[in-house]
Amino acid sequence: MAHLCAPAFGLGLTFLVEARVGEFVGQKVIVTGAAGIHGKWIAAAFARAGATLCLSDLRADKLAPLPAELELDPAVTLTHATDLREASSIAELAGLVERAWGAPDVLINVAGLYPRTGVLHDLDPDVFDTIMAVNVRAPFLTVRAFTKQMIAKGVKGRIVNIGSGAARQMVTGSVTYCTSKAALERLSKGQALELAPFGIRVNVVEPGFAAGSEVSTLPADYVARMEAKIPLGRSSGPDDASAAVMFLCSTRSAFVTGAVVAVDGGNSIGTYQPATPSG
Repeated sequence: MAHLCAPAFGLGLTFLVEARVGEFVGQKVIVTGAAGIHGKWIAAAFARAGATLCLSDLRADKLAPLPAELELDPAVTLTHATDLREASSIAELAGLVERAWGAPDVLINVAGLYPRTGVLHDLDPDVFDTIMAVNVRAPFLTVRAFTKQMIAKGVKGRIVNIGSGAARQMVTGSVTYCTSKAALERLSKGQALELAPFGIRVNVVEPGFAAGSEVSTLPADYVARMEAKIPLGRSSGPDDASAAVMFLCSTRSAFVTGAVVAVDGGNSIGTYQPATPSG
């Protein structure tokens, strides 16, 4: 029986009880970027709920120990060191899934690049292309590959693409990233529109800031400054975006597609400054 902590997303007891009675038991779920902080949290939530997982990440060294960390059955768990920049590598992942499962029930596109690239007029075009390849082209290719499998097998699948509030807020030095997330949001809505006749739903979840989500260690003062900007006063935790993702993959959201759900403590609403006492 799966155990989930009460989600900060506010989905309430109904979804918690439904998850416990086994809605996801045996469901076949793909998570790209599974070795990253949000990917691991999302994979862990599905693992606790009894899903069968395919874990994909470029970093083979971080991917290898993940099934044991998540207490997954190695006999049925799939892993693939996917280079999302390469269509051939995505095709290999799709082939692995098709041979093992026929088709997935759920696809979660978590993988993404967030480098601070500097100003656009000095940006190397190859860097621009790499960010777009991973953040936009790869979700196009994965959704294309796996929905073909779903349609062939009659699976009414669920897809969640992991977006960002950066889709609505330009940041100097990260314009390419912001652009890629805006493109991903529009792509997801288009996918939702065109896949609706097959009963396949596509939604977007925008996680909030999570300390340690970047490759480099984040200094404590930087984390404090970032958290001070979040209206709800903290960074994202393991049960926040994960609860939203699982809700959007559950029967509770059967009439939801093309939605964008921000789970960021209000960070993407606008500029936040704590109120100061009046003199």
